[in-house]
Amino acid sequence: MNLIIDVGNTLVKLAVFDAGSLIYLVKIKLEHIKKEVLILKENYPKVNNAIISSVGKLNESHIVFLKQHFKLLELTHKTKLPFTNSYDTPNTLGIDRIALVSASVEQYPKNNVLIIDAGTCITYDFITNKNNYLGGAISPGIRMRYKSLNNFTANLPLLETGVPKHIIGTSTNSSMHSGVVNGIVNEMDGFILDYLQKHPDLTVILTGGDANFLSKQLKSSIFANSNFLLEGLNYILQFNINL
Repeated sequence: MNLIIDVGNTLVKLAVFDAGSLIYLVKIKLEHIKKEVLILKENYPKVNNAIISSVGKLNESHIVFLKQHFKLLELTHKTKLPFTNSYDTPNTLGIDRIALVSASVEQYPKNNVLIIDAGTCITYDFITNKNNYLGGAISPGIRMRYKSLNNFTANLPLLETGVPKHIIGTSTNSSMHSGVVNGIVNEMDGFILDYLQKHPDLTVILTGGDANFLSKQLKSSIFANSNFLLEGLNYILQFNINL
């Protein structure tokens, strides 16, 4: 059994995998990590190996604590990966993107894959059917777009995410919903179409916090998987265990 620790900007995900299957998942605040890990260790005593991915703040005491209980792999740009990284600046490639690409390698081997992660930012990552990661794109996510409209203007309100009823907004609020949501949907469909023109056999994965919301709006054929990043982290851990 493997423990996956995904430290985000606000929450930490703790996941347990058994033979490649996700059997436990909890989302907690960072200050509760030690308490929750001890509970998890008691409930799943066969968990010996762990991997940690951190884009948020994690202090050294957490690492020391985890190493006391598990064989811990800290995901960095120096970690051995199951694909060839041809990014021009590999040291700047986000570890969350590394995990997503790794998941695609495990689940869609010998496929051209475009992974779209709809989170704080929207990232696009492409890996070829020869296991070669080329790169992709980064753009603002849904909440970032709503907030920017409010922050950088004098009169536009801060709205909660909403599904636009029509392409033509007939009020300020409906115009903002149309601009943000339809803008993202058209961006995604446009990217997918551009990739399909070069790679007709393309497999498209949509993941991230806004995946379920956006998957209902897209015209393109996609696979939605909200746990894709966790599955990628588990594969990286298993890949390194087997080296």
